[in-house]
Amino acid sequence: MGTVKYIFAFGFFVLMGFHSEQDSETISWNADKRLSWSDFKEKAPQNAGAAATTASGITYQFSTSGTRDNMEIDFEISTHFYPNKSWYQPELCDDVILGHEQLHFDISELYARKMRKRLANTKFTQNVKTEVKSIYREILRELDDFQNTYDDETNFSRNLEQQLIWNEKIPNMLNN
Repeated sequence: MGTVKYIFAFGFFVLMGFHSEQDSETISWNADKRLSWSDFKEKAPQNAGAAATTASGITYQFSTSGTRDNMEIDFEISTHFYPNKSWYQPELCDDVILGHEQLHFDISELYARKMRKRLANTKFTQNVKTEVKSIYREILRELDDFQNTYDDETNFSRNLEQQLIWNEKIPNMLNN
């Protein structure tokens, strides 16, 4: 297969729910907008063991109406990339790594869609706030597991054969 080019680990982390004002810059997920290295605005930590880190997450808001036994919700689920928490080391990064990081963001969108579907298919009670929070936590656990599987199988983009498989897999999942 050739020489392994990348010797550093790559990072991903999920930001949950809400963020502070100083970190409020976000890029909302859009199928037509791909990340570029200029979107990664945080300075890489000294002695970073990773070449890049993508900070993305899912946020939600909802309102309720209905009766005590049959609550209906209107909700908005969003997927965001956080430039001020995402960084890269230019001397270590290339288009393969940028594509790997983009897929982390795309995976977050996959799980936002799962949350939308789950909320749309749930019959809520007067405990709607707790029920929505529980669904959100389940989705975040599933998202984290999926992100870890992605990094494990691609070896943080170093396994180019697996990376190419994931480069097809995630867009296909988004299109279905």
